Amino acid sequence: MTSNEKILFVVNLIPEGNVFTYGKVADLAGLPGRSRMVSKALKQAPRSMLIPWHRVINSQGKISIPKDTKGYREQIELLRIEGIEINNGRIKLADYEWRPDIATLVMDIPF
Repeated sequence: MTSNEKILFVVNLIPEGNVFTYGKVADLAGLPGRSRMVSKALKQAPRSMLIPWHRVINSQGKISIPKDTKGYREQIELLRIEGIEINNGRIKLADYEWRPDIATLVMDIPF
């Protein structure tokens, strides 16, 4: 499995109504310190794959896409549809960050 495939696999595990940071996606994909690689993988993934890219945010709980862009508005809309509260482009990680249980970590991630 390539690095990009591992990243997309992890992103697909993020449950609806939760978010996860770029860095934590990289960690679970076995790529610690490679948060920028996560961003690149998400940008390169074909839309037809239906990856829940909108659930990935930065470590400060903010949307990383520049404000006043179509992508920013789309991410906010998709997160709100899932019931996630966004205040000025920020998501409260304490309320919405995905915390995978040990079963998910051991049974669902094959690498």
